[in-house]
Amino acid sequence: MVKSRFTLAALLVAAQLAFINAASGASPARLASGPMPGYSAMRAATLWMQLSAPADVHIDFWPDDEPAEVRSSTTVTASAQEQYAVHIGLTGLEPGIRYAYRVVANGEVITTGDTFHFRTQPLWQWRSDPPPFRLLAGSCAFINEADYDRPGRPFGDRYDIFETMAAQSPDMMLWLGDNVYFREADYDSRWGMAERYRHTRALPELQPLLRSAHHLAIWDDHDYGHDNASSSFVFSDTSRDLFMRYWANPAYGQHNTGGIFTRASFHDLDFFLLDTRTWRDNDHSPNSPDKSMFGKVQLAWLKNALLDSKTPFKIIASSNQLLNELTGKEAWANFPDERSEFLAWLEQNGINGVMLLSGDTHYSALFTLPRDSSYPLHELTCSPLTSGPHRRGFGAENPRLVDGTYVDERNFCQLDISGPKDDRTLQLSVINADGKTQWTREIHARDLKSGSVPALR
Repeated sequence: MVKSRFTLAALLVAAQLAFINAASGASPARLASGPMPGYSAMRAATLWMQLSAPADVHIDFWPDDEPAEVRSSTTVTASAQEQYAVHIGLTGLEPGIRYAYRVVANGEVITTGDTFHFRTQPLWQWRSDPPPFRLLAGSCAFINEADYDRPGRPFGDRYDIFETMAAQSPDMMLWLGDNVYFREADYDSRWGMAERYRHTRALPELQPLLRSAHHLAIWDDHDYGHDNASSSFVFSDTSRDLFMRYWANPAYGQHNTGGIFTRASFHDLDFFLLDTRTWRDNDHSPNSPDKSMFGKVQLAWLKNALLDSKTPFKIIASSNQLLNELTGKEAWANFPDERSEFLAWLEQNGINGVMLLSGDTHYSALFTLPRDSSYPLHELTCSPLTSGPHRRGFGAENPRLVDGTYVDERNFCQLDISGPKDDRTLQLSVINADGKTQWTREIHARDLKSGSVPALR
C-alpha cells in the first residue's frame, strides 16, 4: 500500500512537470551526447551525459536481471553555465553486477531507443582468478567543422571507426590525448574552448562507443591549448575545468596540486594516467637538469604510486612518447635529464610489470628499450583515430621500433588481458577503421620481472 501511494505521488509530480513545460512552451530536454560511464568501482560508479536544455536530471537503475528492483540516484541540475553537462554518481551498488539504467529529465524518461548499461568491478580478490579485461586505446580525434578548419581537404575522416570500436565490446576506453582539437577560433576564449568540446562530443558516430564502455582520459596539446602548448598557456585553468566537466576520471591531480594525473585500478591492472602539459617547459628551451615535461610533483607521485602497486601489469599512459629516441617532435627525448633520471630510478627500484602507452604521433607502433639489469620496456603508441595519419613519417626509422608494427592509417589499439592469476597475458593488437587487425603481439606478466628472460611473442 505504501509502495502504491509512492508510485502515485511520483506519477502526479511527473504529470505536473510535464504540464508546466508544455504551458511555458519550453522544449523538453533530450540527450545531446552520452550517456557515458566513467570510472566504476565495486560499489559506486559515475555516469556522464550532456543534455540539450536546462533540466533536473536523475538516473533510474537496476540489476539487469532484476528489472523490478529500480532505484534512483540523487537529482542534479543541468545548467547553461556547464553547457548542460552533468556527472551523476551512483552509490550503494554491488560488485560484479551489470546494471541497466534510464535517464530522467524534469520527470520524463528520455527515450533514445537504446538500453543503457554499466558494470561494477567484481570482488575477485581471495576468491578466484582475476577476470579477463578488454581495453581500447587511441588518440587524435579530429572532428571537422568547415567554418573553422583550414581550407582544403578536411583533416578528419572515418568517423565510423568509433562504431567499429564499439563493436569490439570493450570494458574500458582510454583516450590518450588530442581527444578534442581546439582551433585558432577556439583557444583565445573560454567560450570558444567550451564550444569545441560540445561540438566534438555531439558527433553521432561517437555515441555508441560512449555508451558501450567505461571511459578514462588524459590530454595533450590540442585539448589543452594551442599546438605544442606548455605551462604558459593562459587559459590552462579553463582547460582543466573543461576536462573535468567532460571526463569522469576517479580524480584530477592530488592534494590541490592542479593537473589531471591520477591512478585507476581495474581488476588486477593499475593505470597511471599522466599529465604532459601542466608543468611542461617549452620543448625548445635549453636542456638542463630542471627542464621538465612532467614536473617534480607529478613524478614524485608517480614513483610512490608505482612502489605501492602490486598488480602484474602497471600501465603508464602518457600523451607523448616516452621511449622514442628522436628529438625534434614532441617526445620525452626533448627532456633528457628528466627522462634518464626516471628510467634509471625505474630500473634501480626493480619495478615489475611496467607497460607504456602513448598517443600523439599520427601512427601506431610498438617500441622496445633493452635494459642492462632488468626486463625490456615496451611502449605501445596508439594514433590516430580520425585525424590525418603520417604516411611512414617521423618515428619509422627509430632504432627502438619493433619490426612489422608501424601502422600509418587510422586505427585504434586493443589490449586483452587474460589467464590465471599466476600467468596473466597481455595481448596487444592494432585494428584499423574497417575492423581489420594489422598486427598482434603477446607479453606475459612473468616476462616483466627483474631477472626474467626477455620475450615478445
